[in-house]
Amino acid sequence: RGEGVFYLELCDAPVQFEKVSTVNNVFFDEANKQVFAVRSGGATGVVVKGPDDKSCMSFRMEDKGEVKCIKFSLGNKILAMQRTLKTVDFINFIPDLPQTEYSQECKNIMKICQTVSVGRTFASESEGCRSFRIKAVMTGLKNLCFIMVSLCCPLCAKKKLDVHRRRKDCYHSPLQSGTMSKMLKFEIELPAIPKSGSLCLSERDITMAILYGQLYVLYLKHQGRTPNNPGAEVILYYLPREGPCKKTHILKLNVTGKFALNVVDNLVVVHHQSSQTSMIFDIKLRAEFDGAVTIHHTVLPPLSIHPCKIPRAGEHFNRNSSSWSVFQPDIIINASEGYLWCLQVKLQPIVHMLQDKGRLMDFLLQRKDCKMVILSVCCQLLSATERGSLSVIATIFDKLNQFYKEYLEAEQNYTLAVESGTSRGSSAQKPVRAQAVIDQSDMYTHVLSVFTNQDLPHKFISAVLMEYIRSLNQYQIIVQHYLYELVIKTLVQHSLFYMLHQFLQYHVLSDSKPLACLLLSLESTYPPAHQLCLDMLKRLSTANDEIVEVLLSKHQVLGALRFIRSVGGHDNISARKFLDAAKQTGDNMLFYTTFKFFEQRNQRLRGSPNFTPGEHCEEHIDHFKSLFGEQALLKAMVV
Repeated sequence: RGEGVFYLELCDAPVQFEKVSTVNNVFFDEANKQVFAVRSGGATGVVVKGPDDKSCMSFRMEDKGEVKCIKFSLGNKILAMQRTLKTVDFINFIPDLPQTEYSQECKNIMKICQTVSVGRTFASESEGCRSFRIKAVMTGLKNLCFIMVSLCCPLCAKKKLDVHRRRKDCYHSPLQSGTMSKMLKFEIELPAIPKSGSLCLSERDITMAILYGQLYVLYLKHQGRTPNNPGAEVILYYLPREGPCKKTHILKLNVTGKFALNVVDNLVVVHHQSSQTSMIFDIKLRAEFDGAVTIHHTVLPPLSIHPCKIPRAGEHFNRNSSSWSVFQPDIIINASEGYLWCLQVKLQPIVHMLQDKGRLMDFLLQRKDCKMVILSVCCQLLSATERGSLSVIATIFDKLNQFYKEYLEAEQNYTLAVESGTSRGSSAQKPVRAQAVIDQSDMYTHVLSVFTNQDLPHKFISAVLMEYIRSLNQYQIIVQHYLYELVIKTLVQHSLFYMLHQFLQYHVLSDSKPLACLLLSLESTYPPAHQLCLDMLKRLSTANDEIVEVLLSKHQVLGALRFIRSVGGHDNISARKFLDAAKQTGDNMLFYTTFKFFEQRNQRLRGSPNFTPGEHCEEHIDHFKSLFGEQALLKAMVV
């Protein structure tokens, strides 16, 4: 590794293959991300390397001439090879089937594209596109369709194609669909060659990519740098499922020269060869809109990719290199050294490079592995050394809770669909929880509980906690009781009892049984907390049993009896519980009054003052007799 700051890097575990030599040719299949090392036309072996063990294999085949293109179908069941401009050969790699070789002829084949695991599409300038389905058992192909292409197909184009009009025919075939969809023609702004003045379009300047789940054509437009024109740009055309293609975004490069494009984690990465730097663009970030398209500039200044050491080259450190070959979406290959890497985004360095915290959060929330980085940004904003303003902190909380709310709504809608049965036979899918969903538990564990233990002004701590609760309420997210507990403990710790009273009085802290229990536990520190607890339990109207328990724990037996009678529950309460509490006080008159209360209840309910055996009050009957005698008369007691 080198020193410095970098926001792009190559993966730590590259795919290694036999490098290009006079006897070894290397090919790459973008669909399967497989590298083919073909030695001596395959006679001395073909070694296939891929991202996992299932995609790796080696075999031999008969040398029938130089291999121009080679790739497997999805699932590695059928091998396709192109040795001539007019023929494609196939070999079965299906269990229980012989590895028979068979062929298909077409006129002037330009490229082989796979559409499904047993399908191939050929393209030629004269014929257009032909789609075939391979019949492996019969060792033959079925002609599925024939498509004339006026000028070129961006998935199946020649290396260079002169264009005399500004229109293209495009065909899109998702790998698993098995169908080819013709898209409506659309205009592109072709640059003129400086010397001849004619229009020219190269295959390397056109690519297709999926950004945030949408299909785009990315067109690299080269143009000279002038005061009114800062250089090349990448133009994005959105390709909807239905309707015309539309130019939606322009990425300003501000330089000229040779470029290559990757798409990594929904970011467009533009590599500039002469400066050996790369730029990243995020079409989700706020940008200038001119009424028709959105104009984007690079998120951060251009930087080289983090250097990596190539073991075969000794101490050589490799940066953006002119010997690299770039493939979609995120593949970089160095055929001369025999390495294939996946390009990756490093989020942690970006935290320190992007000063606008709101924009930083917008950027991070769209990234795949963002959770711990986002939490670290929150900790940083709340730290004693880099304390952010409350307005910035509030903005961050709102952005986090907006994502949180969207996930909760999606989850709720899915649950309702399942319960109602409407999801059966439909496309309803359980929402996947992305790392951008930072819930209350995440914030409490990794940020807020740590933050409250720092040496910071108590008013700032309280304000931040309440700001997070305010944000949750704004998005109608039910606040978990442990956040309220954290607020109360913080206020008590700093003796901010007046603020605690205000928060409870104005219902800033929502009533709950756990919160009431916490208030009760604070009675020794703050005696009024006992009454605050009772008031909260009474407001809940579902905590009568808890109120009785609190009163009995404080030996307020008569108060408990009055309360339970006021809510109409005195006919169902346990006499033994109250008699136990009265006896424990050691107050004989309190015990007498409690005993007589239940005698009256028994008389009213059953016509007799006696306790039934099921009430298990024998001990208390004996205690009453020992205190007041056998002949104690039943008297009407008003409690």
